[in-house]
Amino acid sequence: MSYEKRSRGYQLFRYYIWFVDRMIHRRVVVLGRENIPQGKPIVFAPNHQNALSDPMAVLLNVSHQPVWLARADIFGKNRIIDAILRFLKIMPVYRMRDGIDSLGRNDETFKKSVQVLENNGALALFPEAMHTFKRQIREHKKAIPRIVFMALEQSGGQLDIQIVPTGIYYSHYWKFHRSLIVNFGKPISVKSYYDEYLNDPQSAMKKLRLALQDASRQLTVNIESTEYYDEFELVRELYGGTHHEGRLSESSNSTDEKLSKEFKGKTSGRMLSDMKLTGRLDKFEREHPDEAADLVKELRGFNNLLHINKLNNLAINTKPGILCLLARILGLAAGLPVFLYGLIFNALPYFGIDLLVKSKIKDQAFWSSVSYVLTIIVFPLFYILELWAVSPWVHGWWRLLFLISLPFAGKLAYYWYSGLIITCNLVKLYITRKFKRSVWKEINRKKEELFAKLDNLILK
Repeated sequence: MSYEKRSRGYQLFRYYIWFVDRMIHRRVVVLGRENIPQGKPIVFAPNHQNALSDPMAVLLNVSHQPVWLARADIFGKNRIIDAILRFLKIMPVYRMRDGIDSLGRNDETFKKSVQVLENNGALALFPEAMHTFKRQIREHKKAIPRIVFMALEQSGGQLDIQIVPTGIYYSHYWKFHRSLIVNFGKPISVKSYYDEYLNDPQSAMKKLRLALQDASRQLTVNIESTEYYDEFELVRELYGGTHHEGRLSESSNSTDEKLSKEFKGKTSGRMLSDMKLTGRLDKFEREHPDEAADLVKELRGFNNLLHINKLNNLAINTKPGILCLLARILGLAAGLPVFLYGLIFNALPYFGIDLLVKSKIKDQAFWSSVSYVLTIIVFPLFYILELWAVSPWVHGWWRLLFLISLPFAGKLAYYWYSGLIITCNLVKLYITRKFKRSVWKEINRKKEELFAKLDNLILK
């Protein structure tokens, strides 16, 4: 297979996957698309947190047909699977854990990778060489520097290879209806390191690797702390909205046009705000470890208080009135028929996939990926069966309209269900405020004390 050539079949399949992807996600935001060079060989280098979902986040949002380098242990198990992987332009990379004798087989993969770059194509691989189920950028490996310098050397220094660091951010790693941000950074020109490479290859590869690693850490939320990772993630959830509002206020009063636009996007602005927040928390831990330990202790106490009273930490910053709650309840009642329609024709595949994945897949980092694949395959089959089942009562163009309506009805049903959960949490909060006043005063006091400390921390 000529990986460097564009494939019509691949492109048609990508259109279908793009539609499925938009059904899965609540919102997809692409930043920095103007940073992707045109007419030059490119290497996309995204962070890796979520198995198959990460490559989908890149390839569905670029005009290229990137050739992916993936772990070799997914190959060689089944001829059909191998053929599918080749169709999807995925090549194997062998690691030490695959056996030292297998490392020599990388030569063929690297040779084909060089051919892709020589034809102004796009490669894509994860510089961390592993996935992590956390908002953390791990240390980068040598694969990307090795491949790009090999290609540049074979061209006599003529190829203008551009590495595009890419940040991928999920509002949640495996839940349906999450938000996704793909943030393309400024490209790194490999040519600028080539003279040093000719004199000292190891030094040049290290510098390029570190430059890419530093660029990647500026493109998505990166919690460096290992001891307090979970607590800093909780701060992001509890206090992140307040911090974002402060950033919005700061930017609206600023004469810096770039700053004033930076935080205004509901999704992208929150991510950028969270990046600054978590970076400040990491710095605080490094510089004031004892104070950080005290902050974490107070945070845990507040979170335990919420759990004891069965209050959702995402709703704690709201103060719903009775009219607001009544309006939400009336809205749910009005939308009930749409919910039932979407539920009836989507419940079996949706809950069946969810149950199967959670019962059979032990590593949560793969939940999203396996669900993704099963959704692509299972839902269309169910929709066809359901069309066949209702065809005696539905005729003509109504059959087509019925079929088209099914995925949209499913998504609307999920909107309704999410609204129901939010409303229930708000009702609990309202009951606590009105009928458990001593408990609410204690929660509110601890929240204000915690947020005051965080305000002071951010302003330092």
